[in-house]
Amino acid sequence: MKKLADTLKNSDLEKIFEQIRAGIAFIEKDGSFVAWNSAFEPYQKLLGDVFPQKLSERSWVEEFSFEEKNSSFCKLDLISASDGCFILVAEPIADSHYGIEKLSKKVKLFQLESEFSKKLAHNKQVELEAVIAQAREVSFTDPLTFLLNRRAMLQEIQDEVSRAERYKSLLSISVVDVDHFKLVNDNYGHSVGDDVHKRVARLLRDNVRHPDIVGRYGGEEFLILLPSSDIKAAEEQAARLCKQMRESIIEVNEHKIKVTLSIGVTQLRIGSEDWQAVLNRADSAMYEAKKKGRDGWVISE
Repeated sequence: MKKLADTLKNSDLEKIFEQIRAGIAFIEKDGSFVAWNSAFEPYQKLLGDVFPQKLSERSWVEEFSFEEKNSSFCKLDLISASDGCFILVAEPIADSHYGIEKLSKKVKLFQLESEFSKKLAHNKQVELEAVIAQAREVSFTDPLTFLLNRRAMLQEIQDEVSRAERYKSLLSISVVDVDHFKLVNDNYGHSVGDDVHKRVARLLRDNVRHPDIVGRYGGEEFLILLPSSDIKAAEEQAARLCKQMRESIIEVNEHKIKVTLSIGVTQLRIGSEDWQAVLNRADSAMYEAKKKGRDGWVISE
């Protein structure tokens, strides 16, 4: 990271800051705003009066009201910089996260009602359980693809590794990356890129066997867990997914887009590695597939 920071020029940083969707601002010790990128401008006016009180916090969620819509939630992270100054990063929260906040309020309301109203205890308990289940589902779902999100997938891989270790059963995993996805965003825009993401997610979800677990690992990366499968079965699946993606044409807004996949495949070494180690091997294999020309897979045995 230091080498990257030393290498970048001021002009490069300016381009990067203007491309980033998150708002970024530089703040003096007294809470006054010195400089910010264009994405931060809507928040700067709203935060200017109350922000000095927030200098003791490091991360919080703020609700903003804009003219074009009722309200918007934003996650803010305060990072210490040199000379006692700060860097503030403002990242909008997706609608699904806003839904979680509303559902959490419902949970609290139902809990209070259950405590003070025995007559409604049974009905409210049933409703409470339904709301909690819904909130849990939303919190573990990627809002774009509706697959399991990164947090859920990390929990799944830990559970599957523990199960494989306990019963000495097979477990293989694949890390899948969409090749040259930045070009899709650059050439067609982020909204088209989002649609491409959805189509890739659907192809992965619809073309794995029922016990397999597919989730979005981050950015344009996906993770597939294959319980009770050896590395040969995982390789056959990777070959099939690459072929299906290669032969597919994604039509979005009259654009016909073709993308390919790079996949890293590995099998858990029972008794000699944990979930992080097997995941790192699969990730390294995926990058090796990219080095070999993309649109293919590499096995790490």
